[in-house]
Amino acid sequence: MPSGAYNYVPIERVRWGEPAARAVAAETARLGVRRALIVASGTLARTTGAIADIQEALGDRFVGLFDQCREHTPLKSVIACANAARAVDPDIIVTVGGGTAIDTVKIVQLCLAHDIRDVQGLLGLANTPSAALSPVRQIVVPTTLSGGEYSSFAGGTDVTRKTKEMYQGPDLCARTVILDPAITLHTPESLWLSTAIRAVDHAVEGYCAAATNPLVQATALHALKLFSSSLRQTKRDGADLDARLRSQMATWLAASGLGRVPMGASHGIGYVLGTVCGVPHGYTSCVMLPAVLRWNAACTGPAQRDIAEALGAPSASAADALAFLLEDLGLPRRLGDVGVEPSQIPLIAEHALRNLVVRANPRPITALADVMEILSFAT
Repeated sequence: MPSGAYNYVPIERVRWGEPAARAVAAETARLGVRRALIVASGTLARTTGAIADIQEALGDRFVGLFDQCREHTPLKSVIACANAARAVDPDIIVTVGGGTAIDTVKIVQLCLAHDIRDVQGLLGLANTPSAALSPVRQIVVPTTLSGGEYSSFAGGTDVTRKTKEMYQGPDLCARTVILDPAITLHTPESLWLSTAIRAVDHAVEGYCAAATNPLVQATALHALKLFSSSLRQTKRDGADLDARLRSQMATWLAASGLGRVPMGASHGIGYVLGTVCGVPHGYTSCVMLPAVLRWNAACTGPAQRDIAEALGAPSASAADALAFLLEDLGLPRRLGDVGVEPSQIPLIAEHALRNLVVRANPRPITALADVMEILSFAT
């Protein structure tokens, strides 16, 4: 008889279908917030009125704005954000943006919980789950589809060693998630669509995981069905708010496996592509997930048939069904398309073989040749 456990994270509420500024004001009032720091995408803060609208809605609860988050979450920028938080002493952080801003604030929560003030201190906390509760949590208004707001772990980059360090705590997830499709109209199409494939990756690798469970499998398949239709509709009409909201809902569903079941080689090699080659995470999933599906087909065949059907191509392989979706969305499918040079592949393989997420792949990866074969499918 199989055994297992599903650990829920302390997300209190998901709100959808209303303007972000109004929803943030309502949530801060509900939570009794007195001092709110906004952490936002720099592009949103400097080139749109979205952050100013949220600031105005917060009124005298607003105590500051940090908009200096950096792609791939370098630990130095995390420390800068933590210092900004200490300076204004918030009782909530309102995070508006994509995975970079969300992961930055998650690690800031650990900085505040453990009184960490420099990169060396953060490195000492890496890759070991923290039991400390966060003194300050976040309300998240996501503007991309990677889904980090639903999990209690985060990745930060040690730029010196070019490694992705993992951080985990009991309550790093959002306290409230606010899904406003209108604010995502500011998100570049390439970023919106590619981060959606990151969420597709969550669903696919969660569904195929050796230690998956019925909840993850059910939500993963429905997420893939929603993505298959909503992303294609968004590509046709970027202003279709209903399609955007359906993609946001799909991300919510796809995240049910994050931190609860092991991901696999697409995620693990993707981390390496990000740190070694600077490839954005959405694009790493575009190029690696089809390759990993092909390599895993021998051991996850039945699951892959379900995935192909959910993606609207029941007579195709899962890898081909995903390739059809990527083609329809105009997204990259090869390592060369995202700037990876052939000379970098041996180093990528060496780093990937040491990655614990790669080691959790449902088809065991035990040798450098295994990683090289997967990478060959993506070239």
